[in-house]
Amino acid sequence: MTITTPQAGTRGPIPAEEAGGLLTIDLDALASNWKTLRDRAGTETAAVVKADAYGTGIEQAVPALVDAGCGTFFVAHMAEAKRARAAAPNATIYVLNGFLTGTAATYLNFGIRPVLGSWPEIDEWAAFCRAQGKTFPAAIHVDTGMNRLGLRVADGMALRGDRRLEDFEPALLMSHLVSAEDPAHEINARQIEAFSAVAATLPGIPASLANSSGIFLKDMPRFSLARPGYALYGGNPTPDAKNPMEPVVRLEGRILQLRSAEHGETAGYSGAWTSKGRRRLATLSVGYADGYPRSAGSTDANVGQTGLAIVAGRRCPFVGRVSMDLIIIDVTDVPEDAVRQGDTVVLIGDGLDVDEVGTRAGTIGYEILTGLGRRYARTYRGGVA
Repeated sequence: MTITTPQAGTRGPIPAEEAGGLLTIDLDALASNWKTLRDRAGTETAAVVKADAYGTGIEQAVPALVDAGCGTFFVAHMAEAKRARAAAPNATIYVLNGFLTGTAATYLNFGIRPVLGSWPEIDEWAAFCRAQGKTFPAAIHVDTGMNRLGLRVADGMALRGDRRLEDFEPALLMSHLVSAEDPAHEINARQIEAFSAVAATLPGIPASLANSSGIFLKDMPRFSLARPGYALYGGNPTPDAKNPMEPVVRLEGRILQLRSAEHGETAGYSGAWTSKGRRRLATLSVGYADGYPRSAGSTDANVGQTGLAIVAGRRCPFVGRVSMDLIIIDVTDVPEDAVRQGDTVVLIGDGLDVDEVGTRAGTIGYEILTGLGRRYARTYRGGVA
């Protein structure tokens, strides 16, 4: 099944023939990646669908994951939680960014669970449940090394016997790994040890620690729930090894114009790129307003570490700065009869994966995925009929 739908925030589908960029999202690959991660984790496996399901669309990704067997989802904000609830009426949904003061009734009304990471949040949720005369579920977040959100480890240990835990249902105990993508990093063992100690202090509460890369850590305990995110969408959870995930996102840009640059001519803003000899150039209708980072551009100082497009099977480097709406590429090595105005070229896909795209732009694949803009013609393949 192939469905073309609008991105959230647009008024309707963008016809492919009118779009400068084409974004194809493979929902069957998404579902397959979830199953791969579930099998590897060997335990119940949730899905992190924050940031609009990493740019792929909550309304499309969540039903595909539900159909694959996923029953628990994590988002960052309440607005995302409401969208996930509409897409999955029977799922368990957690909001990672705690819960804002005065929003407890909204959680109750939508059947959504807050992640409590401070004493004031625990106090407010416990008081709300007491006032309702019922114990509603919530997660408890313990910080084991990120220093971002969550109770200190000592505070987590102190929860044993705390009467406030009788006022609500502690449905999940969780923490977040700092460097799971680096198996040799010493902080992994420290976090696992600290979290295991807190979990042992609070027996009977399901526990969750493993993210995408954490699922692949050699010494990771299974606990009760794994929470993959990035790997679901095709990102490599094992950067030093072959990517075990299927690609989910394919991005193509349309060629608006072909031209030549003579030796010594410059291209793009600030004239930062200078032609060495006569070069054939193509201008694409994609730019940083579409989520492709400006930092992927090419200058005379960074030749060789620039963004790429794949044209007729050949890797073609970016030329000059990435503009708001345009990218220039060098197609000199592509046969003239293999590249024409109106053609599309590949910006993500065909072996140019989201991790490499991120690296070449001086960032990470996470930022590439979550920054995918709203001006593409989006096509969803597979998924729920």
